Amino acid sequence: MDSVLVSACLRGVPCRYDGRDKASPELDGAVAGRPVVSFCPEAAGGLPTPRRPAELVGGDGHDVLDGTARVVDDTGRDVTAQFVDGARRALAAARHGGCTEALLMPRSPSCGRGAVYSGAFDGGLVAGDGVTAALLERHGITVRPAPGV
Repeated sequence: MDSVLVSACLRGVPCRYDGRDKASPELDGAVAGRPVVSFCPEAAGGLPTPRRPAELVGGDGHDVLDGTARVVDDTGRDVTAQFVDGARRALAAARHGGCTEALLMPRSPSCGRGAVYSGAFDGGLVAGDGVTAALLERHGITVRPAPGV
């Protein structure tokens, strides 16, 4: 049976930017009976918990990977390198764990799929994918927003 990569915060690990988790009971049903690889790309990329909130600037995660957009925190600090490193580590973990699918934290600049935070930290969303979601997709891993979040 194929494994599934899941955002660690959704599995109850307090690794979100605000130092909390976002455990999702609905997610438990979606992964029932499947091996799960829990992973937080932001922590893996070297960012602390808690940390400043971050947004994509100039595009989505695909643009970040192409070098035409970046990720900045709410102080203006560029954290693109940490997001890209975390995405690469997430891909390595997914490959090592035999994952063919990823259920990730919606709207996150790392994990978002279809819509991500971008807009001067006013909670605005733009169409697109987070950095990790984009990298996983580029390597053939099906990425979906986790249910119930």
